[in-house]
This record gives sequence, structure tokens and C-alpha cells, in this order.
Amino acid sequence: MPANAVVIGVDSSTQSTKAAFTDAETGRLLAVGRAPHRVSGAGGARETDPEGWWAALAEAVAAGLKELDGLGVTAPAVTGIAVAGQQHGLVVLDRAGTPLRPALLWNDTRSAPQAASLTEALGGRDAWTARTGSVPVASMTATKWQWLRENEPAVADAAAAVRLPHDFLTERLAGVAATDPGDASGTCWYSTATGAYDPVLLDLVGLDAALLPPVAPTGGTRVGSLTAAAAERLGLPAGIAVAAGTGDNMAAAVGLGLGGAGLLDHPVLSLGTSGTVFAATRTRPASAALAGFAAADGTYLPLACTLNCTLAVDKVASLLGLDREAAEAGGEVVLLPYLDGERTPDLPGASGLLTGLRHTTTRQQILGAAYEGAAVTVLRALDEVLRACGQDPAAPDTAARPLRLVGGGAMGRHWVETVRRLSGRPLLIPSSGELVALGAAALAAAAATGEDAVALATGWGAGSGKELPAVERDVEAWERVSSVLGRASGSLLGW
Repeated sequence: MPANAVVIGVDSSTQSTKAAFTDAETGRLLAVGRAPHRVSGAGGARETDPEGWWAALAEAVAAGLKELDGLGVTAPAVTGIAVAGQQHGLVVLDRAGTPLRPALLWNDTRSAPQAASLTEALGGRDAWTARTGSVPVASMTATKWQWLRENEPAVADAAAAVRLPHDFLTERLAGVAATDPGDASGTCWYSTATGAYDPVLLDLVGLDAALLPPVAPTGGTRVGSLTAAAAERLGLPAGIAVAAGTGDNMAAAVGLGLGGAGLLDHPVLSLGTSGTVFAATRTRPASAALAGFAAADGTYLPLACTLNCTLAVDKVASLLGLDREAAEAGGEVVLLPYLDGERTPDLPGASGLLTGLRHTTTRQQILGAAYEGAAVTVLRALDEVLRACGQDPAAPDTAARPLRLVGGGAMGRHWVETVRRLSGRPLLIPSSGELVALGAAALAAAAATGEDAVALATGWGAGSGKELPAVERDVEAWERVSSVLGRASGSLLGW
């Protein structure tokens, strides 16, 4: 790697694109360009034009280059690029690589009926986890493809290529089709048991394997070079390394130094639009309660994701006319903020639930209850992740292991206090707020050098940060929320 080399890690999320220009040797973040995405759809629909992602990537890279130029660093210093994208989205292309319709995003819940029918068609939840590590829910790509076949058959029949969001962008960069095991494992047509697309599952959903991209060994594998056309569009040198890239959660794990060359079985809680919990492990997960993903480096990434986290709590704050930090512990109030349905538990048709109101209840307590409802939901899922890693969630040595808290919510005082109070665990809050982009940058550096991406990220120290000791767990609040979940089981929530 040349001295002063720079790599670009791209975080293409639901709402925006970030392009992180990173010193390839030290991992120092030199510049970050940003550009927004447009998400459309009402009810359960959530869609984005993939061309908007490509335009946003160009805009974000241009903004980053402008910031980089102020440091006296120019585009020729860039040696590699990798994309980490929002998982599960369905992109269908014609023979020219042009999208046939807007992409169906991960949080599009219209395919819930297809998820149920596919689960039954294969023989139930256990049959799916044995093959893929995951059970179909409305988030998964296979259910969206089945929805497309049933609702827009002409589009499905016209498809010449089927891609995930990060696959689409990687192909635009390198001119070749490619994906990685991590993001592929979120489709429900890739088998974590065999490390390949599963012909039985492809047949089940009527999908020709020829429409899918080849799977690279790791997300840091060099799959090609930046084409002349892409270089001209982005203002970057042609021929630089393009990595296979991965999904956003897998990239965050790399950025934290989690994986075979780093930390194993260390839990992470990400507080964003969605709430996500995961850990890197060598044990292949096969729990119907989890998404048993592959990691970007060849290990595994058992993961659970809730649809309703910071965005839902912010909506409650807005309805109450409060600042998001103007919250108090919920008292007797319980609020399950399932405003977009829910993925964990699998309740695509659910709505918010508020109970326990008194004359003495304050707006601040209602807001605090929204935090508690979201936090308990995702922390219950964390227990399943720990079990998938062979750990007892209640064991003292497990509880003493720091919970890495990341995402936008990790910068919010009340989010941190709520997670700390309800988990009773010590917290580690990494100093970097761009872990997905930094993980992608490590994949780009790996593609340019042939080194291990997790080892590179570990050397960069991106996962280090502020440590908070454990506080006594608020068992009363935990049991109050859990009791409402239990009473609603089999009726409103079905959990």
C-alpha cells in the first residue's frame, strides 16, 4: 500500500449515503461526504429508486473529495472502495442494468403473507433455519421476490438480474456482478450450511440462480477495479480496488473488530431507525428466534432486528410536544412503540400499544415508557443472540462482558441511561460514530492489500471508546413491560 493511501468506505443506508475517506494505515477518518435518499410508500410499502442510491453515492464522494482537498489530499491517493448497504432490499434489473421498478426496502412489510406461506411450504421454521439459519419474515429478500411474482408478474418475468442494494452499487463501481456471504445470507435463498445459493429454495421461489451475482469468499475480496465510466462519474482514479462489500450490520461488526481475527462472542446493540443486536461467533446459529447470518469474514453473525427504535421514540416525542431528552422513567405506564409493525417479534401488522395511564401520568413518563418498550424488546432479543453464541444470558461472566452500544441512539443521554438501567450490564460506547462506513473502509483496504479486514480494523482501534460501569438492573420496569408483552401473547401481539 502506498504511503498516505486513502480508502473509501461507503455506508448506503435506508435514509442516506455516507462516503468515509479513511487513512488506510491508521484508520483515521479524514473526511465524510453525505447525501440523502428518498423513501416513498404508504402503509406497509417502503421503496426507493436504486438510481437515487447511485446519484447519492456520487454526491457523497464529491462532498468528501472537497473536504479532503482542504487537507491537501487529492483523489489520486485513493486506492480502494467498498460498499456496505442496507440489507434485504430487492433490486430487479433489465439486461442493461437499469432498474425495472423501485427497490423494495427491508422495512417494506407487504410480503408478510408470502413469508408465512413460504415458511409452511418448506415444512416450518425449523426446516428454514436448518438450511439458511433464518426464518422468512417480511424483511427478507425471498419474501419480497415472491410478493413481486404474485403482484407484478410482468416485472418478475422481465428481470435479467436480481440484486441486493450493495450488490447494485458494487456492480456500478466494478462493472461485474458480485456479492458476499454476509449480505447474501439475508436473502433466505443462500444457505449458511453450505456457503452457497440453495437450489431447493431457489426452486421454491421460482428464481433462476443465473440472475444472482457470484458470492465472493469474503467482503474484503477484490472483485474488480473501478471502471473508467464509474471513475469519471465519481471523480476517482480508474483501476482502484473494488471490494465485494457487505451488508450494513456485517460492516459494523468489521468496524468494531469483531470476527475471526478479532473479538468473538462480544454482543453489540445498535440503536438506529431499527434496533439491532448481534455478535460474531464461530458457531453456526440455527435458532428460529434469530436471523442466523454469515459475517463478512467467514465467521457467523447471529442477529435480531426490531423495526421500531429511535424513529418510533422520536415520533412519540413529537406527538407529545417534547424534546427527545425530556423523558422520565415510565412509572406504571407501558408503551410498545410498534408503529411500523414489528419484525422481532414477527408482527408485521402490529401497531403501538399504550397501557397503564393514571391521572398522575405525565407526558415525560409516557415518553420514557416509549424508550423502555423499545429497549426491552431489543434486549429480549439480545438474550437469544447470547444463547446462539453458547452463553447463558443470566450467568455472571456473561453479564459482566460489556455491551457495545452503537448507532445514533448511543449519542442520546436517555437512550444510554435506559439501556444501562434495563440491561444491568457495563456499556462500551465506541468513539467513532461511523462504524458501518469504517468497516466498509477496512474491506476496501483489504481488497487493496490482501490483508484481513477485521485485523486491519482492530489495528485501527475503531471499536474503542468510553466505558460505563454496570448499574443495578431495574427489574421492576423490565417485568412491567414484559408482563404486558406476556398478557398480549396470542391476542394483539401474538408473542
